[in-house]
Amino acid sequence: MPVRSPVPAGARQRPVRHGAARVEDWIHDVRERWARRRGHVPTVVPYTGYGSTEWVRVFCRVLLSKPVRVDETSKRRRRRREQGIRGWRSFTSVPVGDVPVVIEVGGQRIEVRADRGGVVDTKVPVRLQPGWNRAVLRAQGSDEVEAPIWVVGPDVDFGIVSDIDDTVMVTALPRPFVAFWNTFVLDEHARSPTPGMAVLYERLVRAHPGSPVIYLSTGAWNVAPTLTRFLSRNLYPVGPILLTDWGPTHDRWFRSGRAHKTENLNRLAEEFPHMRWLLIGDDGQHDEELYAQFAEAHPGQVAAVAIRELSVGEAVLAGGRAKTEEHARDVPWVSASDGATLADRLTDIGML
Repeated sequence: MPVRSPVPAGARQRPVRHGAARVEDWIHDVRERWARRRGHVPTVVPYTGYGSTEWVRVFCRVLLSKPVRVDETSKRRRRRREQGIRGWRSFTSVPVGDVPVVIEVGGQRIEVRADRGGVVDTKVPVRLQPGWNRAVLRAQGSDEVEAPIWVVGPDVDFGIVSDIDDTVMVTALPRPFVAFWNTFVLDEHARSPTPGMAVLYERLVRAHPGSPVIYLSTGAWNVAPTLTRFLSRNLYPVGPILLTDWGPTHDRWFRSGRAHKTENLNRLAEEFPHMRWLLIGDDGQHDEELYAQFAEAHPGQVAAVAIRELSVGEAVLAGGRAKTEEHARDVPWVSASDGATLADRLTDIGML
């Protein structure tokens, strides 16, 4: 089957870029030339995707990295493929922007282009069975990699959207330093899981078979492999992690984390119009406000909101509590400081 591109090359129109974006692109170009001269090769880092039985949303990022030496053991090569590029190495690795990436899934084979940060986030029309599926990804000069994709069955009408920092993991850092820590320091041993939350999520998945668990964070794509290992190590259900790409856009200095969360929540409402979501977050950011706005905009698509209450010390580090004045009408709203108590609250309203 010939490779097809969903958007003809001549039809793409590039927006006028912010000056900072042009500087960033120039820096990427210089670093890419330097890395290629040192023998670095394209590497596709796959991320977990999701979809329905008629389409899937596929994620990956193309970076330049040192090739694995031939004399290394097969175990080390396999471990590197599984772990990808991690921690500060992921941050310093050179993204390869505007390059073609071939995606093969469910008998379909399409070609898309990575964005200027090397990220691919694309929707592929394809018919698949519910449950776990795989997409095969490759860029020119890279090895093939597989991206797991959770396909939601047509009879599933309940899903979970969860924040990460201070919700499933204890940050215990001043909010301005969280992004720095995530990028340069974080590995799967560097954080503690929030007490009781993994058990709560596992109970929810058992009570609602086939339900997707989607982790929504303002973190950068650089740390996706590390966050995935943290969730796995601490026995959280496997699910897509929706992150963002830091740095300037075509019209502003930095991407908006709130806009990222709002856009993805609205997208989920559009993609799964029959789904009712349990929205889980904490009271140290803007989760309460965002969830209330989402529930008002999409009545009938929110099953409940569960908010983890930060301790006094955590709230101080987070910059205080962000209490919203009003909750959405007709939406059950529970809060507690740990997963076990949240489970009791959710049991009271029939979620468990």
